[in-house]
Parts: sequence; C-alpha cells; structure tokens
Amino acid sequence: MAISPSRTGFQGVYPILYAFFDDAGKLDRQAMRAQVNGCIAAGAHGIAVMGLATEVGKLDVRERRQILEWVGEDVAGRVPLAVTVGEPSIDGQIEFVRAAEEAGADWSILQPPAIIGAPEAEYVRFFGKVADKAGIPLGIQNAPGLMATSLSNAALRDLNAQHSNVCLLKGEGPAIYIKQLMEDTAGAYDIFGGMAGIQFPDSLRAGAVGMIPAADLFDPQIKIFELFQKGDAASIAEAERLHRELLPLIVFMMTSVENFVCYGKRLLAERLGLGIEAGRGRSPAQQPTDFGIEVMRYWANYLGPLPKGE
Repeated sequence: MAISPSRTGFQGVYPILYAFFDDAGKLDRQAMRAQVNGCIAAGAHGIAVMGLATEVGKLDVRERRQILEWVGEDVAGRVPLAVTVGEPSIDGQIEFVRAAEEAGADWSILQPPAIIGAPEAEYVRFFGKVADKAGIPLGIQNAPGLMATSLSNAALRDLNAQHSNVCLLKGEGPAIYIKQLMEDTAGAYDIFGGMAGIQFPDSLRAGAVGMIPAADLFDPQIKIFELFQKGDAASIAEAERLHRELLPLIVFMMTSVENFVCYGKRLLAERLGLGIEAGRGRSPAQQPTDFGIEVMRYWANYLGPLPKGE
C-alpha cells in the first residue's frame, strides 16, 4: 500500500534535534552544526527542533532563540524546518512563531498550555489566536495521556474548520489513535507520528504522512518510509524487517524522556564522530551507567556513522 498523500507538501522523517552542551555547560555551536549537517546528509526529509529532545525546559529564553537562529542558519532552506512552540501564553506563542518564521521555519508545532481543567473551547480559542497571527502553516502536538493537556478529535476538527492554517498534527499515540483521528477529522490534517516510531509501519498504514523521531536512529526509519512509498509487497516486507531490527533499541529509548535524552544524545554523538561523552545532558540530568554506555556503543557500531555533510 502507498503512503497517504500529503495535503501540505510536508511528509517523511523529520529528526528532532538534541541540544549539545560543551564542558562548561554552554551550548556547543559546532556540535549543533554537525548534527544538522549529519541529519541532512543522511537523507532527512526535514528537520525539527525545540521539542523534548532539545531539553527546552533547561534552556533560558536567550538560549532557545540562539538554537533557533543557529538551526535556521545551518538548514539554510535545504530541507523544510519545523519548530515546536511551547510558550505558555498566547502572546508568547505568537512571538515565538514569528521568531521561527524569521529563522526560516516552514511550519511550527504548537504545544497546548499545561493548564488542567479549562474548558476545551479555551484551548481551541488559544490556538486560534495564535493561528490568526501566523504566516506559516501550524501543527498541534497532541499527546493524550502523555502531556498534561490535549484536544479531542472533535475539537481538532473544529480548530481546523475555523483556522485552515492549522493543518498538521504531531500525533503522539498508537496507530489506532492515528486512524481514528484521521476518520474523525475527515483527513483535514497531515499527521506525523511520534513515540520514537515504535509503531511506525502501522502508523503509515493508518494514514500518517511521516514521523518526528529523535535524531539518534532516524536514518533507518527513512529507509522504512521510502520502502513504504514504493508500496510493493517486497518493499513493505523489507520495511517491516528493518523495523523489527530497531524495536529493541526503540523500546529501550522509550522508557522515559530522561532515558532517551541521556542515552539517545550519546548514541547520536558517537555516530557523528563527536565522542560519546559529547552527548552529556545539562544538570540535573540522568547519568548513564557503564553498561548503558556499552550498549550505546554497540548500537552506534551496528547503525554505523552518520555522514559529515556540510
């Protein structure tokens, strides 16, 4: 079967970038550039930034803007750029979407404010106010059961009906959730899966147009996507085989957000040729075990180095 056509033109695998820090705990410019170039050289269909992998909760406003500017400069229009916006206020999200536009973002992913108990219409109004001021297409990160707040399928349908530029979703849920979401919103959204691609083949069958994983093991997931694009039985079988090979690593990474930041960033650093300790987190952070480092070196060798790019 073929992948569902994209209404927006955005599709494929968009690795979401980690934040790299130097020995002094400052943002590491060269490591960030190596990450962008390595992802693009390895065939990323787009780049995403400012999600949980980017450790946004540990970055101050100046650092978030700095990463945005660096990534925009390094991507330089070579592939589409998606920027996650998690500011807790309407004005804050409007300002950051504008900053993303100025940095060269092609679309933004809005996170719902972590305010529990408000009527759902308030969240729709919140996103609508942001959409009214946005000059680029917008997505919503919807993660029922994982994030503090999320929208129902009916609310997402209403949001798109009222603001047609809200037309993408990062659907953090199993394939059955993505399928139901497609049906309930009458296909109004291009949906990118998440959850590290743990159900990637089934998510594509459900109608997803791609996935936004962390940057540590995205390249074999590109192969899975492109094999599904071919659509013949042999290609689908090979995609399923590749997915099965990755599952032990994906399941390990998905233990917790802290776990995938701790180990995933180290795996990526090793694959980029930066050295595994270049993947250090910003304190307070989960610390790797000796065995965990050994396992990441095994996977780095198994997956192979990422190309340098330029």
